[in-house]
Amino acid sequence: MSKLTTAIGLMSGTSLDGIDVALIHTDGENIVQRGPSQTYAYSDEQRNILQAALVEAKNLELREERPFGLAKTEAVLTDWHVQAVTSFLKANPATIDVIGFHGQTVIHRPEIKLTMQLGDGPALAKRMGVPVVYDLRAADVAAGGQGAPLVPVYHQALASIFNERPVAFVNIGGVANMTWMGVDDAITAFDTGPGNALLNDWCDRHIGKPMDENGALAARGVLDTNAFMVLALNTYFEKPIPKSLDRNAFDVSCLNGLSPEDGAFILTHFTATSIARGVGHLSERPKLYVICGGGRLNPTLMREIRGLFEPLGEKVIVAEDAGLNGDSMEAEAWAYLAVRSLKGLPITFPQTTRAPHPMTGGILAKP
Repeated sequence: MSKLTTAIGLMSGTSLDGIDVALIHTDGENIVQRGPSQTYAYSDEQRNILQAALVEAKNLELREERPFGLAKTEAVLTDWHVQAVTSFLKANPATIDVIGFHGQTVIHRPEIKLTMQLGDGPALAKRMGVPVVYDLRAADVAAGGQGAPLVPVYHQALASIFNERPVAFVNIGGVANMTWMGVDDAITAFDTGPGNALLNDWCDRHIGKPMDENGALAARGVLDTNAFMVLALNTYFEKPIPKSLDRNAFDVSCLNGLSPEDGAFILTHFTATSIARGVGHLSERPKLYVICGGGRLNPTLMREIRGLFEPLGEKVIVAEDAGLNGDSMEAEAWAYLAVRSLKGLPITFPQTTRAPHPMTGGILAKP
C-alpha cells in the first residue's frame, strides 16, 4: 500500500459562510481516510469585507491585479485562515504534510481565461511551517478549461461506497455543481446553476440575515411565474457540458418589488430546477443523487429537489445518509487535490472542466 499523506484542506466558498477545515489521510488515488473537520463561521464584518472584494473584482482583466482593496483583503483573508488552522490543530493535534488552500474566489470568467482566488499561499506556508498547495484552478483555465468544478476527482474516490450507477454528487454551495458517474465509472461534471449565493444575498438585503435559515422565508413564498421565467431563460442552461459559472452570473433585478418571501421562494425553486435541467445534459439519468454542501440543510430546497426527482423513481439522499460529511466534503477535496498535485497526478479532465487533456495543477509554496 502506498504511504498515506496527512493533509488539511481549506475551503472558503462563494456562499461566504465561513472557512471549512478538514483533515484526511490519503494516497491521492483510491485510499481516503477521513478525519476531523470544523467550520469557522465568518462574522458580519468579515462577510462585508468579502462582499466588497467581489464588487471590486468585477472589472478586473488580469488575475495578477491586486488594487489596494483586494491586496488588503487577501492579507486579512490569509490571516483568517492561519487562525482557523491554528485553532483546528489545537483541537485536533496532528503532523501535517501539506495544506490545500482554496482561497476566496472573487471573479471566475473562464471564457476570457480569468479566475482569481484571493489567498497568499507563501504567507500561509511560512506562518504555519507546512507546505501549501494553492491556486489550483489557474493552470486549467490558462489551458482553456473551465477551472471548475474541481471536486469531481474526489467524488470519484468516494463513489466506491455506492452500488447504484449512475450516481450523481450534487454540491450546493454558492454555486451548485454536479458530478455524474456511470456504470463503467465514466465521469462528467459541471456547474448546474445557482446554489445558495443568490438566496443568501437576497436575505442579506431584505431581512438583514446571511441566509434563509431552515428555508423558513422561502416556505412562506409563492412562485411568480413571470419573474422566474426571466431567470430561467438565461442562456447558460443551453450551453453544453462541461461548463462553469461565476457567482454573479445571474441578474436578479427581475425580482425587484417582490416580497422577501416570494423572492426567496423563486430563488430556491430556481436552484432546484437548474439542477434538474442539468440532468438533461447527461447521457443517462442518475438512479441516486447525493446532496452535499450547505443547500442540503435547507428543508424547502430539499423539498423542491425531491419533488423533481423522486416521482421519477430516482433516490435523493444527503451526504450524511451515506456516512459522509456534507459540510466538509469540499475542504476534504482540497486536501485530496493538494496530495494529487504533490504527486503530479491530474486534477482536471476534459470531461469535468473541458481541459484539453488530463491536467495537474496548483502551486507549491514551501515554508
